[in-house]
Amino acid sequence: MRKKLLVVLAGGVFLAFTAFKGGDKKWERHFQKIDSEVDKHSRAYQTLAEATGTIGHRLTGSPNGQRAEDFAFKLLKSYGFTDVIYQPFTVDSWMRDTVTLSIAPSSSDNFRDIPVVSLAHSPVDASLQGEIVDVGNGLEEDFEAAKHKLKGKIALANIGLVGVSGKKNLHRSEKTALAIKYGAEGIIMVNGAPGNILLTGTASVTGAIISIPAVNISSNSGIELREWIKEEGPLEAQIEMHNLSKPIKARNVIATIKGKSDEKIIIGGHLDSWDLSTGAIDNGIGSFAVMDIARTFRKLKIRPERTIQFVLFMGEEQGLLGSKHFVNELKKSGEIEKVSYMMNLDMTNNPKGINIFGRNEMSAFFEPIGQAITKVYPEYKNETSNRAGLHSDHQPFMLEGVPIAGLSGHLEKSVLDCYHADCDDMELVNEAELKNTVRVAAMYLYALSTAPRIPVKKLSDTKTKEFLIGQGLKQELIIGQEWRWAQ
Repeated sequence: MRKKLLVVLAGGVFLAFTAFKGGDKKWERHFQKIDSEVDKHSRAYQTLAEATGTIGHRLTGSPNGQRAEDFAFKLLKSYGFTDVIYQPFTVDSWMRDTVTLSIAPSSSDNFRDIPVVSLAHSPVDASLQGEIVDVGNGLEEDFEAAKHKLKGKIALANIGLVGVSGKKNLHRSEKTALAIKYGAEGIIMVNGAPGNILLTGTASVTGAIISIPAVNISSNSGIELREWIKEEGPLEAQIEMHNLSKPIKARNVIATIKGKSDEKIIIGGHLDSWDLSTGAIDNGIGSFAVMDIARTFRKLKIRPERTIQFVLFMGEEQGLLGSKHFVNELKKSGEIEKVSYMMNLDMTNNPKGINIFGRNEMSAFFEPIGQAITKVYPEYKNETSNRAGLHSDHQPFMLEGVPIAGLSGHLEKSVLDCYHADCDDMELVNEAELKNTVRVAAMYLYALSTAPRIPVKKLSDTKTKEFLIGQGLKQELIIGQEWRWAQ
């Protein structure tokens, strides 16, 4: 049997949403309604354009960040949500001030200034001079090979992997942690994007101020430095840095659609951005898609089996601070046991498939859902990937054993080159592809929130440990000080 729910839309139009029961393969009837609503009335692109145009960047702890929180709160209210709340948390904010990098051969005092940007959570004040030691890609094996000459020096490392294949890269914060571990006094990271693009982002695995200055230089500058070392021998670097840091309050923004049970599905994306640009891609396209999915569900008056929480996280860029706080509050209240699934949209664009994050049992669950999506939206490829990763707001949930879903999409290389850089602005956003993110994610959310049974459960602590080891994440979590089990 299928239970039908009649809902009335504006103008007296009736829609019948059928709660999914085991064996029902006709998802497309429900998905067609979602697709039509998104296609005709999506506001993701328009609201993102308004936010980037009137607010600018959305740095956590800044006046702009507070304006972004208020913008999201009011937008969700305008969509008819009565249950919208702020969830405040306290963080040590970090804001850049000034930084210079000067380079000269060790045999000369003829220093040359190099364009540079501070990486977040570098010290408030730093004045450093030291010899540059090239550690290549900055993997642990690279630091290990240079350990006898690195102490007291300044490490030079690639942000991306260069000249190797089949190896897993580390996050910039993990490379900085290794530089500190091996005794470096500072680290210069070379951006992987071609040309003179400068990148920012946190260099701290914990979100706290680190003990050494960390800076980024462009790909062109990195090539120049390495050529200079070949021609002139050892180089000396001078780093002069001043930043600002103080305790501040930030706020996650949460809207809720109550289901027939208190079991929860969380869909979230980080609202905050770095301050070099407006963060239209990272993560405007994800967070404003989340809000438009919320709008779609309210407009169609969908009553799910499970309670849905739409969460705009702040502080992601500074160490997943908002999502860590959210999960800690769930743990304190015991509500973490009621979270059935978490879907995270971080730079998600034009989805072609779903990532089941290592939970193999979900393949059979998602396959017919994907098939139904393709009948409604033929461009969808229904591809399935199965890899768990770190460094976005799903991570605190995953570390508690909560199943994770992500969508696999595509961004042009020219767009990805602007990651965390001063070129991440609205002109990079493709309106049609953003709308596709909303439609596909909304369909998967509908399935997760209405299915009578989800074939995976929250893992126990022991099973979570085994899962993370099986996914090859243990070493990264140890470096990031997130591994809570005996090593």
